[in-house]
Amino acid sequence: MARHVWAFGDAEGMLDRGACGLADPTDPGSAMRPDTLFDLAGLTKIVAVWAVIGHLWEERRLALDDPLAGFWPEVAGHPLGQVTARHLLTHTAGVPLRANLQALYGTDPRAVRDGVLREALHRPPGEAVEYTDRAALILGFLAEYLTAVPLDRLATERIWRPLGMTGTRFGPLPASERARCAPTEFDPGLGTHLRGVVHDFSARLLGGVCGVSGVFSHLDDLARFQRHLLGPSSGVGHGDAWITESLQIHTGDLTPRRGLFWYPSRDSGDVFVHYGFTGTGLWVSPKRARWAVLLTNKLYHSRDRQPLMTIRHAFRALAFG
Repeated sequence: MARHVWAFGDAEGMLDRGACGLADPTDPGSAMRPDTLFDLAGLTKIVAVWAVIGHLWEERRLALDDPLAGFWPEVAGHPLGQVTARHLLTHTAGVPLRANLQALYGTDPRAVRDGVLREALHRPPGEAVEYTDRAALILGFLAEYLTAVPLDRLATERIWRPLGMTGTRFGPLPASERARCAPTEFDPGLGTHLRGVVHDFSARLLGGVCGVSGVFSHLDDLARFQRHLLGPSSGVGHGDAWITESLQIHTGDLTPRRGLFWYPSRDSGDVFVHYGFTGTGLWVSPKRARWAVLLTNKLYHSRDRQPLMTIRHAFRALAFG
């Protein structure tokens, strides 16, 4: 059964939106609504990490093509030191493809950070496009180093609050907000579906705040974020220069093609997209002056990707004509 909320619009605001089904299939009173909160999963990479990194780039506090070792002492002398921020944003850094944080580094957050920043590369930087959560994790650590401010505060103070995204935050959610949060996967250890607690294990290991995952938000806030991509306000969040830089191909002849974290939709090269594992998705096309948001809790039912991919492609086609 379809259970989702959605919207699309332009630089002026929403053109249409809707909601369908129940947030919690076991609760007949939990209808999906525009203010239903979702675990954004991988969209954390966009609404937190990408946005914050762009803010720092526009402030000239970060150069995308300088090797990290030149300004980040923690990675100097380690393989990651030869990598650039652009490598990480295009998933061409050659860092390991799987997080495996607890198995490799244990449960102490400091040991995890040290392990990630000192880990050997999987392949030379720039050689191949290979999606990995570690790219956003490392960029989140980098943003915290450059500002001496935790990632959740950075995103709140520099991006979400200026854009009016008052319902967006890293989890775990307080009890007062969990009731309107769509549950995700069943957790055998807890004996219930996760609700208001991030699904991603790496994020939970790091206390719910990291570049990989952890942000919760709702449709109206994400519509504000998307609208800003088409008509950025001066001095608010990430600006036009960063958006323009990001929504173009940076990987040359390598495939799959990548912008900066965003990537072109499979069927429409001028529509850029990013997905979240829990069933979330954002699309934007400056050329078509259109944005779209689709939020589902498909993970409540299954990890099978194909049914949701069919829905996503159909939704994109409808939203962008």
